[in-house]
Amino acid sequence: MNSPSRRRLAAALLAAVGTLGTAHAQQLPETVHFPSADGTTTLTGYVFMPAAPRAARAPAVVMMHGRAGPYSLNVKDTGPYDATTLSMRHKQWGEIWSGLGYIAVLVDGFGPRGFPGGFGPHSIGERPDEVNEVTVRPLDAYGALAWLRTRADVAPDRIGLQGWSNGGSATLAAMAEDAPGLIEHSAEAGFHAALVFYAGCGLRNKYKSQDYVPYTAVLEFHGTADDETRYSPCRRLVDKSRAAGGNIELVSYDNATHDFDDPGRRRQSVPANQTARADAIRRATAFFESALAGGLPPRVPPQ
Repeated sequence: MNSPSRRRLAAALLAAVGTLGTAHAQQLPETVHFPSADGTTTLTGYVFMPAAPRAARAPAVVMMHGRAGPYSLNVKDTGPYDATTLSMRHKQWGEIWSGLGYIAVLVDGFGPRGFPGGFGPHSIGERPDEVNEVTVRPLDAYGALAWLRTRADVAPDRIGLQGWSNGGSATLAAMAEDAPGLIEHSAEAGFHAALVFYAGCGLRNKYKSQDYVPYTAVLEFHGTADDETRYSPCRRLVDKSRAAGGNIELVSYDNATHDFDDPGRRRQSVPANQTARADAIRRATAFFESALAGGLPPRVPPQ
């Protein structure tokens, strides 16, 4: 990594692991709208733009929220649901990527379908099929990818995908060789690489009797004390995928919980979460700097 890249990465990491709860003096992300690849839904996106783009065409990241939606829990029942009320975690990551010179878009796939406040924990059996993380939400990711590729300021072959929890499951499903919405299964046609945080790895039993093989590199993070999306199914999925030739790695954090990268006081009161958050940010940014910005072949680093 060259010196300018190292300086950008160091600045982003300092901003990310700085004082918890401190408000960033950042401009609000731009609100945009674009079609999902489902052919019927108009999605809402929030675009985090770099203050100083690193090139005429910048790398980009599509971000997929979890089951609670993209907004702060403080407005779960009342709103407003807009750029002013995005959760701290999503703002944190949008600012990390924009600080590195990326264009990042957070996709709201729930609000346009009538569920802006998202869903409660352990509610997977109660969620309507129109927000299914295996069959529907990957189409939202590919809608965002297609929209980014229409922009003159985005490098069309340097776009990554990142998802958390339910959005992490959607990311896994979107990166599969048989992903819905992907015509040609390659890093050139689809996403160049992906980051997954504490996904539910059951994936609706889709890969119970077949191998899960991503078409490009996937780096996943999970805490062993996660009581919402358990670690062990992800360990099994990744081990089986690697045995089948999958370019995927799982980084585990002892005693870290669900949402360990959330910068809020509650999650960061757990010491293991503090360690996991800092390490995951370091690994995730280095991974995308190599795969997206550096132009290197997308390979996951060993743990």
